[in-house]
Amino acid sequence: MIRKYLYGTPFPTNAVVTDIPPSTEQLPFFETDSKGTFTYPLQNEDIVYGLGEQIRGINKRGWQYVSWNSDNPNHQEDTRSLYGAHNFILISGRQTFGAFFDNPGRMEFDIGYTHGNRMQIRAEKNDLTVYIITGQDEKHIVKQFRQLIGRSYVPPFWAFGYGQSRWGYQNEQDVRQVAQQYQAAGIPLDSIYLDIDYMERYKDFTVDPKRFPDLGKLVQDMRTQGIRLVPIIDAGVKIETGYDVYQEGVAHNYFCKNAEGKDFVGAVWPGRVHFPDFLQPEARDWFGKKYAVLTDLGIEGFWNDMNEPAIFYTEDRLAETCSEIQRLTAGNMGIDEYFAFTGMVAGLNGNKGDYDKFYHNVAGKMVKHSDVHNLYGMNMTRSAYEALREICPDKRTLFFSRSSYIGAHRYGGIWQGDNKSWWSHILQSMQQLPGLNMAGFLFTGSDTGGFGSDTTEDLMLRWLQYALFTPLFRNHSANGTRMQELYRFDTLHAAGEMVKIRYCLIPYLYSEFLKAALRDDMMFKPLAFDFPADHMAKETEDQLLIGDELMIAPVYKQNARGRYVYLPEEMMLVRMQTWDQIHTEILPKGHHYVDVALEELVFFIRQQKAIPFGRPARNTDCIDHSALQLLGYPGCTYELYADNGFSPEPETSLSVTTL
Repeated sequence: MIRKYLYGTPFPTNAVVTDIPPSTEQLPFFETDSKGTFTYPLQNEDIVYGLGEQIRGINKRGWQYVSWNSDNPNHQEDTRSLYGAHNFILISGRQTFGAFFDNPGRMEFDIGYTHGNRMQIRAEKNDLTVYIITGQDEKHIVKQFRQLIGRSYVPPFWAFGYGQSRWGYQNEQDVRQVAQQYQAAGIPLDSIYLDIDYMERYKDFTVDPKRFPDLGKLVQDMRTQGIRLVPIIDAGVKIETGYDVYQEGVAHNYFCKNAEGKDFVGAVWPGRVHFPDFLQPEARDWFGKKYAVLTDLGIEGFWNDMNEPAIFYTEDRLAETCSEIQRLTAGNMGIDEYFAFTGMVAGLNGNKGDYDKFYHNVAGKMVKHSDVHNLYGMNMTRSAYEALREICPDKRTLFFSRSSYIGAHRYGGIWQGDNKSWWSHILQSMQQLPGLNMAGFLFTGSDTGGFGSDTTEDLMLRWLQYALFTPLFRNHSANGTRMQELYRFDTLHAAGEMVKIRYCLIPYLYSEFLKAALRDDMMFKPLAFDFPADHMAKETEDQLLIGDELMIAPVYKQNARGRYVYLPEEMMLVRMQTWDQIHTEILPKGHHYVDVALEELVFFIRQQKAIPFGRPARNTDCIDHSALQLLGYPGCTYELYADNGFSPEPETSLSVTTL
């Protein structure tokens, strides 16, 4: 059952697709006050799931989380906000229910942080809609919520292949060399990502004529090798006379305004920029149709970035900061002046006060950006998705974004933001997957190997062994860090085998993805969702169930040559160092220490289950579905979901086969 409760004057977020009349009854479970605080008493046994892309564990108890989409690549355990705002929680315990706080502004979720036995949820403004969902169990509650917010985006089949990316592929030759080196190493590859380097001075929908003199030919040449190029698009539009995107946006009032009604000026990669007003339908339509500049060259996929929106600085704050720094540095800086100096410089990027300074035109009414901040990235994604359905009506386009709000899952996937080459970020990525699936985000994954900092060979191998199970499987790194293409490492053979195993598993992973999307289910689940009476399953946070057949328990600690694993039932242990040498062993329910060599993939098949397992291919176009065999318990069958991989509506070409 889903009940809806209105507070104040909620802003229409478009998160929900099902019209539910507001309830006249009192809000259940929570105590409320006039300030917009929702309080829930936590029992010792209560687990709080959800919040999508956030730090810490699967169980969110013990910390304060803030829904405020933020560009924060250096996130650690003390972080409160990341790139997405996903205000859905699921309380499992004495009372089991779900709650969605549909509010696009800043929200705080104090889940046993201030007081260990109390959860308090506050909206900065008491204008929101609250949905309370009850059901038979946690999975039933999630299914109802997913039906409430609409079907998840399904990417093209080729998007499940391995992708190589780097901020720092400076020119066409760099891209060609990456493709050549992967082919020479015999490692499958489906996509190469173009970061901001391909643009002319970081201007959206432009191509640098010197570094990429004929992008269309490059796209065509790569496509003959089975490789797609996937360019980045940023939110900020460079202020430059003669630049068509800038001039059209100004002429038609498509940009966000400041308090005086002039186009708001921020700064990002191109320097001074305007931000398209994606809350205007006309502006969304205009910006989205600009993607045709690149689809006309043969581009079949995109990723949106910097769309929280990230703001490096605003001119007035920069001027104030420079003036104050001049005063601070006029004499001999003491400790107080030094910390004031460094704090002011650090405070330029993403300063919350800057988001109070610009406005959106919503049906003729000016709305302060900070009141709807978390909707910006979602509507940029919507802009592209809706336009590309017109531009490329006969096929799916790969699309994923950095910033998001619940509802954005209908328009594209997300990657889990700019991470670091830290061991802890393997675990963080894995622990985000159930919450993201609850919020509808199925096509997701982390920057394999880490984006910032310098990766290591062992970190890359262990990350591959985890990420080869996630729908988005992309190696991405930052300019200035160690180059981390797989062919650069001494462990080249082992890394290549992990990618080959991924291609053997793609038919299974794609099938489970389709099931989760079409049935409004989760692809990645905590163990407790399938074993609710098992106390250890509830406490296990470094293992996940995939579909109904698999369990993963990746190694995420440096120098570890094994790990402890808890099996809530008998399972088949699968060991692989190469795709064609598979060793299996039946392990009983209980605790086990499992040896895992650095070059070895280990996963588990659940009791009396089996999965389709194929053969490696140089890219997804070459996957042979007729070569599938069942891996798992003998005598079992598997229901394989497949389609042609490109139809805009997957069910139009869906086939279901029992293997």
